[in-house]
Amino acid sequence: MAKISLIVNGNPVNANVDPRTLLVQFLRENLRLTGTHVGCDTSQCGACVVHLDGKAVKSCTTLAVMADGHEVKTIEGLAPDGAPLHPMQEAFREHHGLQCGFCTPGMIMTAVDIVHRKGHDLSEHTIREELEGNLCRCHRLPEYRSIDRGGRQGDGELRSRIVESPHRG
Repeated sequence: MAKISLIVNGNPVNANVDPRTLLVQFLRENLRLTGTHVGCDTSQCGACVVHLDGKAVKSCTTLAVMADGHEVKTIEGLAPDGAPLHPMQEAFREHHGLQCGFCTPGMIMTAVDIVHRKGHDLSEHTIREELEGNLCRCHRLPEYRSIDRGGRQGDGELRSRIVESPHRG
């Protein structure tokens, strides 16, 4: 067993884990944070995306011991209990950016990462390229064209949102 200490969604966590334990397993099975999904176990679908020290990683190919001493944020940590939804979560809700919901947490975590890395003025090409590592098996998200290039509202709140495309299918 390996002892790990990390911060998950702002809370300190100490645990003993088998060194082969994947971060997604640790989050789901040990911490009961089930918003992070297992879709493919091969890093192809993006359902397992979390933020490790502020950067998107696929937790199905990241060992829990690799998170030792680091900070992990899951979909549950974007808007803690009782808090308003994160602007990206609100945008997905408002613009119906989900169908079955299985891919949604990974899509949202990836979208937040894109805006943090690339800024708010994103081209459709950049957004499509950046989301290539996330799959929607319902094919709902291809109906959406882009993360809105709106930037920030007057109060500085993130305004990135999914904008519905006139082209379907």
